[in-house]
This record gives sequence, C-alpha cells and structure tokens, in this order.
Amino acid sequence: MPTRPERMLPGVAHPLGATCDGVGTNFAVFSAHATRVDLCLFDATGRREIARYQLPECTDEVWHGYLPHVRGGQLYGFRAYGPYRPEEGHRFNHHKLLLDPYAKLIHGQVRWTDSLYGYRINAPKADLSFDRRDSAAAMPKAVVVDDSFNWRKEARPEIPWSKTVIYEAHLKGLTQRMEHILPPERGTFAALSDPRVIDHLVKLGVTSLELLPIHSFVQDRYLVEKKLANYWGYNTLGFFAPEPRYLGEEGLNSIRSAVMSLHAAGIEVILDVVYNHTCEGSELGPTLSFRGLDNLSYYRLLPNNLRHCLNDTGTGNTVNTSHPRVIQLVMDSLRYWVEAFHVDGFRFDLGVSIGREPHGFDPNNGLFKAMRQDPVLAGVKLISEPWDIGPGGYQLGNHPPGFGEWNGRYRDDIRRFWKGDAGLRPALAARLGGSADLFDRQCRRPWASVNFITAHDGYTLADWTAYEQKHNEANGEDNNDGANDNESRNWGVEGPTDDAAINATRARVARAMLATLAVSNGTPMLLGGDEFGRSQDGNNNAYCQDNELSWFDWGQAGSPDGRALATFTARLFALRREFVTLSTSRFLHGSDEPLPGVRDIAWFDEAGKAMEDSDWHFHEGRLLAVRRAGQREDGRVEVTLTLINGSEEDRRFELPAPQFPWMREIDSAAPETPRGRLGAGAVDVQAHALVLLSALVDDYRS
Repeated sequence: MPTRPERMLPGVAHPLGATCDGVGTNFAVFSAHATRVDLCLFDATGRREIARYQLPECTDEVWHGYLPHVRGGQLYGFRAYGPYRPEEGHRFNHHKLLLDPYAKLIHGQVRWTDSLYGYRINAPKADLSFDRRDSAAAMPKAVVVDDSFNWRKEARPEIPWSKTVIYEAHLKGLTQRMEHILPPERGTFAALSDPRVIDHLVKLGVTSLELLPIHSFVQDRYLVEKKLANYWGYNTLGFFAPEPRYLGEEGLNSIRSAVMSLHAAGIEVILDVVYNHTCEGSELGPTLSFRGLDNLSYYRLLPNNLRHCLNDTGTGNTVNTSHPRVIQLVMDSLRYWVEAFHVDGFRFDLGVSIGREPHGFDPNNGLFKAMRQDPVLAGVKLISEPWDIGPGGYQLGNHPPGFGEWNGRYRDDIRRFWKGDAGLRPALAARLGGSADLFDRQCRRPWASVNFITAHDGYTLADWTAYEQKHNEANGEDNNDGANDNESRNWGVEGPTDDAAINATRARVARAMLATLAVSNGTPMLLGGDEFGRSQDGNNNAYCQDNELSWFDWGQAGSPDGRALATFTARLFALRREFVTLSTSRFLHGSDEPLPGVRDIAWFDEAGKAMEDSDWHFHEGRLLAVRRAGQREDGRVEVTLTLINGSEEDRRFELPAPQFPWMREIDSAAPETPRGRLGAGAVDVQAHALVLLSALVDDYRS
C-alpha cells in the first residue's frame, strides 16, 4: 500500500467534511456504528491510491484526523469498517470506497460495475452475502476545496413573497440549444450568466428562477444500460457538491458568477433539493456513501425487519431525517448553499418525507423546527412539495408557517375547469382567492399557495391542450411510466394537427390557463418554455430524456407564435405587478369594504348578480366573475373584475353595480387587443376565455 511520510494528527470533530486551512486539511466524518474509518488519498487522475490513513480519533461518533501539507485539489475517499449484519441494519464493507457526504466538489462519475455493491449480486439471498471486490476504480472521488470569491458587495434581490413569480427550469435544458453560446458552455452555469438568458427572464417578468436539482447525482444503472440518462437529477449522490457536468472552467465560481449575474438583474435563484432519498436505492442498491458509512443511522429501515429500507419515497430508500446527525447534514448543506453561493431559496422534493417521524408526518418535526429557527435560512424562501407515497402522504396545507407549498389542488382544479368539467365553480373560486380553505391558518398568507398549472413532472402546457393519453414510449417502459390521469383535453385530435379551428381553440385555452395563473392570489409558478409553447410530444415523464425532446427550442421561441405567446405572458405578469388585488398579501374574505358597498372580494354570475348558495351548487355553471378591491400605495383604491367563461359558447357578462369607468386590461381570446376603456355596462367574453377589467377610485361614482 502506498504511504506518505506525514503522520496524521488527531484534528477536530467539527466541522464535518474536509476543511483546508491553507497549511493542511482536517477530515471529519460521522458514523455511530463503525469500528474504524480510513482516509484514502488519490492522485490527480483519481485512478491511483497514493496513501491511506486510519482516522486517529472518534469524538461523539465523529471520526476525524488532520493531515499537514494536504491542500485544495486533493482527491480522497473513505473506507468504513464495522459489522456486516443486514438483519440488524448494518452494511459495513471496507472493500468499498465511500464518498464523503460533505464533499463540496466531486471528481469523475460512477462507473457501473458489480464491485459497487456491498454484496454478491448473483448469490443466494443476495444482500445477505458479502462482496470483497474493491470499488475504488469505479467510484468518483471527493475533492478538497480551498476557494474564495469576491462578491463585490453583491446585493440579493430579496423579492417579497407577494411579488414573487417563479420560473421552473432545468439548468441544462434551458441553454443547451442556444446556438450563440459556445458549445462547451451550453447547459452549464456559465451559460446561465448569458445576457440573452437573463434578458428573456426579465422581459417575461420573472422574479425567481427555480432550478431542477443541481446537486451531484448518479446516472441510474438501468438507464445507462438502456442508453438513456437521468436528466432531471432526482438521484442525489452528495448534498454539498454540484453536478460536475454543470460546471465550466471556473469550477465552483461559475455558480457564483451565474448567481451574481441573475441578482444584478433582480432575479432570485431557488434550488430544487432532494433530501428525502439518495442514489443508493433500496437494500439491493450500491454502496457509494451513506450506506457504507452508517446504514442504520442515515436511512429509515422497516422497524420489524431492519434488513429492508422503508420506501416512503418510491425510490427505494428514505433518508432518516429524525436522526440528529442527519438533521445536521441537511442544515449544514442548506446553510452552505446560502452562504457560499448566495442562493435565495429551496424547493424540497417530496417534502412530506423529510417531515416524517416514526409515527408519521409531523409539521413540528425536528428538521422543520431547525429550519424555522435558523438565522441563515430566515431570509430565504422555503417551498415544499407536500406529498410522498407513504401513509398519509398528501399533506397539502399542513406544513408549518414560513413554508410555501406546491398546490396540487390548484393545478387539478384549474385544469378540470378549463377542460370543461362540471361543478368546478366553487373550486375555481377557492383557487383564485389564494386557497384560503387550505392555507388560512396559523397566520399564513396567500403566498403559501404556490400555484402552478404545469411543472417539470407532467405535460407542458402545449401538450396539455394536445394530448389526452401520455406518449412515453421513448422512455423504454412500454408507456407504463408517468401519470395516467392528467386532466387534459386534446380538443378533437390526439397530438399535432393541421386543423386551424382545433389549433385556435388550443391556443385560446392555453392563454386562458396562463391568465388564470396570473390573476390568482398566491405565488404563481410558470414551467419554463410554456411561455412560447414548448412541447415534449406528449411525454409526461421526460426524466430520462436528455435530448431535444426536453431541451428548450429557442427557434420556436423566436417564431411568430412563440413571440406572441411570450409577449402575452409578459403582459399578464406586468398586470400582476401593477394591481395589488392580484398579488394581495392577505386573504380576502369579503369582510372589508375599501369603498362603500364594494367589498374586498365578491363573486357574481354573468347577470351581474351576487352569487348565492343555489348558484354555487348549480352543477353546469361555467361562468364566474370575481371583483377585488384594495388600497394602493398612493392611497387610491383599485378595483379589478375578472370575467371567466369556461363554456363552449361566447357569453355576455353584465357588470355588477356600482358602475365604474372600467378599463379592459386583457382579453385572453384576443391577446393583441390594446388596453382601452369600455363603453357599455356589459362585456362579451368568448368561449374558453378570461377578461380582466380595472378601475381606480378616482373614477368611482356612486
């Protein structure tokens, strides 16, 4: 075994990971059940081990040691010794090189071989066997990081929640087809800094860019063998290290440069993070890091059969966020991304899983408590995907104060209304009003409802109007993957068509959906590409499509139709910025009167009459008007009136009393119609369309 002359010193147990002080490096790693942990150093290629040291100390279940003369750039990994007793939850195997859970940079990728598994795959009772093959050659290596960055007094945008407009996009997909960007930079953080990317977001009216996972992740073995790829990245290897393929020549500083450029344009950066599971899968998965360091601590295991992972995530394993050291891992990771990269928020994938205790989901669990009191996280946005597949896994509206939540009810109710389902007026009203039925408790605000009509998981908006059946054949699973019920409507033909009438209807419904999103109280989230009609050819689960099916087609964005839709979308978000009633910071219940006889929110039918109980229970009602009133910063009172026609026919809406000199702000059926004053007390609203009117108190007459 190669050795180095330096003697490893005891070092310290905190902080965890590899900490370089310019003279040497302290290594610290948690394992409650290991009997010994070795540090392995590798040459610059990662192929040759050049030294191995036994970590000399263990303090409070943290193994640690200090090596002089080891500085930034050094490649390393761990080997953990301990019991291999799967029935008791222990899967130590010192033949497997392990990635440091606190690695801040990773060299190389997982190269799939059977040696990565702690057991002999083909043995009887496979995972109970023990594999003695060394996995180092197939493993990526952690890199000691010693870097700095001059933020030049960079200021964070700090967008108020009530003014937030989120744009969800994949880092690579956003820029991979931008021909003006140099090929090596496409799909990386360097491309994210490109002025044309930022200009598109600014013109659109986006305030916050939410990126699909950028943490380092593993290409699933079964996908590699099918010549597919894990494109989305929900298969995390390390919670501190970025995916190496997303880094350019600047390395970690390319992330900082991108964040700084976006901040300079007033745009926040939110990261989609996956703390609920890891890439190691079930008990039959590989041993890459957490499993080999302390399987019993890092993962939730079946209480009566510790051999098996508890699978509340549907991915094979569930991270044990009840364990104090795992809570520390998540909190250290979150703080690192805020402090080292100045990110502005996090969206937690399968947020119910990280909020679970042994008895089930608990909004007061230890991790949520830690997040809510942490001073570093106090100024960032926290968003949960409020479900998983475990018992009681749908917890929409049940997260603690301070969290926004992806509102799946909003998506489903709005989709069902615009595709023509009956009996949706009460649900439509609730979603337009910020989903008070779900969130108006514990002093939460409407922004807690993150409203979306499409997201990365599912159809794009264009596909939602064109397909009623998923078309995931390219995924290689016989079209069995992905959701079967998408509440979609193709308007007469499945997929693309030359029928002008069908295409006109699809475009009109898409604009009505976007307009609904913009005028709903809560926090709007737009799926990137919906603003110019991006399609995935009916694939509603493109997680493995790292190709032109998923990448943004900027040629389409520059087409007449694409530009027109983007212009319309930008106009919608401009209206949202202008009118406080569309982005109110408080729930409206019709209990206040900003003007005599004009409540803060009121609902009317097409005859201009206030909705009564019998109207709400009229199953075939597809017409609805909502009037909202509120005081602007200049002291004037604004009134907005949203007229919605979800029927198949054009309809006339009588405007409710009192009369205002209304301005027509937008008509989703006639997007090029300029803003203008109405001349009568009624408005014609075309089928499948939304019209927004406005007035100011200066115009009011009793």
